[in-house]
Amino acid sequence: MRIDLATAPGNPEHPNEDWVSAALPASGGGGVLVALDGVTPPRGDTGCTHGVPWFTARLGGRLTELSGSRRDLPLDQVLAESIRATADAHRDECDLSHVRTPQATVVVARWDEERVEHLVLSDSVLLLQSPEGEVTTVLDDRLDRVPRETLRSVAATDALRNAEGGFFTAAADPAVAARAVTGSTPRERVRALAALTDGASRWTDTFAEGDWAECLAVLRKEGAQGLISRVRSVESDPDRSWARGKRHDDASAVYAEL
Repeated sequence: MRIDLATAPGNPEHPNEDWVSAALPASGGGGVLVALDGVTPPRGDTGCTHGVPWFTARLGGRLTELSGSRRDLPLDQVLAESIRATADAHRDECDLSHVRTPQATVVVARWDEERVEHLVLSDSVLLLQSPEGEVTTVLDDRLDRVPRETLRSVAATDALRNAEGGFFTAAADPAVAARAVTGSTPRERVRALAALTDGASRWTDTFAEGDWAECLAVLRKEGAQGLISRVRSVESDPDRSWARGKRHDDASAVYAEL
């Protein structure tokens, strides 16, 4: 088994709001991958004194621990319990009802000798590769359905955040876990898998440098840092500025060969 991961801030002068991890049990053929992309709030009050990096570190740590230690719990319940525990860590001092309370996109993959389970919430990406090389993309596309002009308005985006008809992220309400895209694949049908935050997945879905199979091939040959370096190179091309919202974003990738 091979696992490779990397994360890089979009701006070295600001904290990285992504969070990635991998865990392997002491025995057996199982494992866990977790990737979170913290949602950068617009300027203004969020009701929280801690900030997004604090939130993603605690939520990610809890997700990793529970995914490995409570294999009897389905991943949506793991996410619900992790959100609840993270909220409990700061509900006495922060206003968790604020629409911009710290939040994150989520990808979790967990495998044992029989199956590979997955959970995706919001716009990070999970890739599953079969023994024949076919790549399946697992996406939560609700944010993509929101018109881009709507997302240019802070008030309009806030009205759609964790709301019916809008899009969902992991924030302070455990019930959001039921909105995640979940599924399971027989272990023998997965040769490799990868989790990408949107700062890394833009190599394919924004800049069209290659399809998802080619993206996975880059991860296999050059590692997670290699993919991020390719993204940074394309972002620096002034002729490609039309394709991005912000020039650089926090970028993270986790790759595993089973």
